[in-house]
Amino acid sequence: MSSPSLSRSGIERRALGAGLLAVVLARPARAERPGLREAVLGFTGGAEPAEGGVTLDIPPLVENGNTVPVTIAVESPMTEEEHVRRIALFNERNPQPHVVTARLGPRAGRARLSTRMRLATSQRLVAVAEMSDGSFRAASADVIVTLAACVEG
Repeated sequence: MSSPSLSRSGIERRALGAGLLAVVLARPARAERPGLREAVLGFTGGAEPAEGGVTLDIPPLVENGNTVPVTIAVESPMTEEEHVRRIALFNERNPQPHVVTARLGPRAGRARLSTRMRLATSQRLVAVAEMSDGSFRAASADVIVTLAACVEG
């Protein structure tokens, strides 16, 4: 016997409503993305990188942010005793602050990384190098973008 107040369509509506409520409640809150400084300190394990020894080559004015050339070079003899372990690139305003990390070793010959990236808008970029002695070096550059790329929402 079925109750007159609980018709099949009523049960389906309640189940659907409960399902939607479960989806809304189970959806995690949108986490704040780390800022530029937090991303850099996350890479360095909290150590402040020293300025110098790293060259960040990027055009200061970019007409189109869809494909921007970037080159990072680190002064190092690249010997077994003294070399660059990692080079990372961070940005201030793109959806993801950590752009790329390249792992190197003494066999790399030279510590140089070239790539292209998308820039959402005018912003600051920071390149950080981890040296074989555990120290960190950095360089930064400001870029003006006239036509933005990778904009969310």
